[in-house]
Amino acid sequence: MSVLSAIHLHAGHLVLAAASTSGPVQLNISSSNLPGSQQLQSLANGIGGWALTFSLVGLVIGAAAWALGSHSQNYQQTFVGRKAVMISGLAALLIGAAQPIINFFFNTGQAIKS
Repeated sequence: MSVLSAIHLHAGHLVLAAASTSGPVQLNISSSNLPGSQQLQSLANGIGGWALTFSLVGLVIGAAAWALGSHSQNYQQTFVGRKAVMISGLAALLIGAAQPIINFFFNTGQAIKS
């Protein structure tokens, strides 16, 4: 049985009526079904490590600029350094929380029933 079993024209508007909520389309998540899955996981882990290292470098450089700008009373340098520290910290937070965030949205999507 098709997901869309009927198409009606009602008062000049197209109306699609769904007859079945469990249609022929299914999604079974498995990372082992495709060749190269282990390499892709390894690549994702490596990119995450690099991103975290870049966040650390950005935080250190931003903190140094913030300190130098503060001591030399250079408002622009202080502002840029403070912004770099905040953005680097937020980036590290998002990198650390990436897996739970993705899993949360995936599980929320799985919980949707029509």
